[in-house]
Amino acid sequence: MHSAKDTPARLLIVSGPAGSGKTTVCENLLRVESHLERVITATTRPPRGNEADGVDYHFLSSADFEAKVATGDFYEHARVHGNYYGTLKHVVQDKLRAGMNLLLNIDVQGAASFRATAEDDALLAGRLTTVFIMPPGLEALKERLEGRATDSEAEVQRRLEVAKGEILEAGNYDHILHSSTREADLAALQAIYRKP
Repeated sequence: MHSAKDTPARLLIVSGPAGSGKTTVCENLLRVESHLERVITATTRPPRGNEADGVDYHFLSSADFEAKVATGDFYEHARVHGNYYGTLKHVVQDKLRAGMNLLLNIDVQGAASFRATAEDDALLAGRLTTVFIMPPGLEALKERLEGRATDSEAEVQRRLEVAKGEILEAGNYDHILHSSTREADLAALQAIYRKP
């Protein structure tokens, strides 16, 4: 996926269950690869802490988001915990046309939308590389989720149930990265990214 002048820019899509380590490995890859940018997605949830519009998310009102859905401005979108999230087409298209490789950390439904769209979208066709981060097992995933200490026991159980369904989708990805240590995960994702 490394970009050369004659190689079109690529879109690396990474998915995996909550607690699989996908956010950490994506952040680490962005730190070590200079010609790779994170896709900034849109949401209707309010900014948290020091989050800034256009840096962390494109923060939209529900009315603006729904209007953009109606005009087909999103590659994919979903409502999660009462808020909308989505990937704006122009954000991806502008960067790919400018030759920038992109990284998108997205759920399995969003990845499926991108795969389907790429079949008919001239700009995306042949530019997608999809990676599923496979946790070492459900027990390890449960330990990771409990170790975060951010979710109730009921939420941990809900996330584990969702994870079971997500794991069934792994075969639809170009690559399955079997998560182990942060270092090994980064090395494996970097090898996939650098593959021509």
